[in-house]
Amino acid sequence: MTSLFDPIQIGTIDAPNRILMAPLTRGRATRDHVPTPIMVDYYRQRAGAGLIISEATGISRQGLGWPYAPGLWSDEQVTAWQPVTQAVHEAGGRIIAQLWHMGRQVHSSVTGEQPVSSSATATAGDAHTYEGKAPFETARPLAIEEIPALIETYVRAAHNAIRAGFDGVQIHAANGYLIDQFLRDNANFRDDDYGGSVENRVRLLREVTQAVVDAIGADKVSVRLSPNGDSQGVDDSDPATLFAHAADVLNAIGIASLELREPGPNGTFGATEVPRQSPLIRQHFKGPLILNSDYDKARAQADLDSGLADAISFGRPFMANPDLVERLRDDAPLTPPQPMPTWYGPGEAGYTDYPTLEAVAPTA
Repeated sequence: MTSLFDPIQIGTIDAPNRILMAPLTRGRATRDHVPTPIMVDYYRQRAGAGLIISEATGISRQGLGWPYAPGLWSDEQVTAWQPVTQAVHEAGGRIIAQLWHMGRQVHSSVTGEQPVSSSATATAGDAHTYEGKAPFETARPLAIEEIPALIETYVRAAHNAIRAGFDGVQIHAANGYLIDQFLRDNANFRDDDYGGSVENRVRLLREVTQAVVDAIGADKVSVRLSPNGDSQGVDDSDPATLFAHAADVLNAIGIASLELREPGPNGTFGATEVPRQSPLIRQHFKGPLILNSDYDKARAQADLDSGLADAISFGRPFMANPDLVERLRDDAPLTPPQPMPTWYGPGEAGYTDYPTLEAVAPTA
């Protein structure tokens, strides 16, 4: 029987265990989205993960509207990421960069332009800005002639990730961001080749993924989807048909892994009554399948035992427990996360100040 602590091959990555660190937005970069030295310590501390999936990292200024989140479009950003990846590798870890375009989930005061999306829609509620929260703005639909240049920004960011020392990339196609806004039918009202049918709505995901694979190799490319229920106002009326097709497309391309964020009806960071799609997706995607959302050790092991998952990604548990793998192995108590304001910066509090179990109870 496969254990959480058994190794797994994820493309070119020899992961020593199946306890992965999920992408977590932390907001410790500069206002120009350049990584900072504190990020070196944060990622080094968590190098015991089978694989670290970095925080969502902007592929362009247009696509990055979260204050103090890092990017990967400039030489300065690439250079600043290099000490991070080097520290993880020196600590024996592995790390990939999650490539992020937020689409309509930005504010023009941060990006300098009107948000873009699949269609002219707006998210309910408020966006994060440098001056506090402000109402989301209506996005303009990306013109079809703009899409090749958009795809090129993913390719450039993927090349930059490899230059920065990452072991690969994950394409962020989940959580209501740009690619998800093209995928799901309550956000995509296009009548061209990128809208209407399931095949058309999956087209951008397919083209971005194929272009990044062509650039750096399929064995260095992963994808994240959120196939069940509402994600920041983005949802679909027939998720089974949509995501079965998306899984078929990604399987044919041959990506290194597929991660699914699947909140349940009692989710602690988002909840939905829409059933998990992972049992269906498991039938269509034959590579390593990584599942995420509200896992503890017992539930994680159960999904490995059933064959539903090949690995599990943990978010807040890794945030608050840099030595999560050791704690799970020893059935040690987990430290709870500090209050949410510390999650998104600035400073060490709730970031690099979580103690290891050894620091809390040193061995004699």
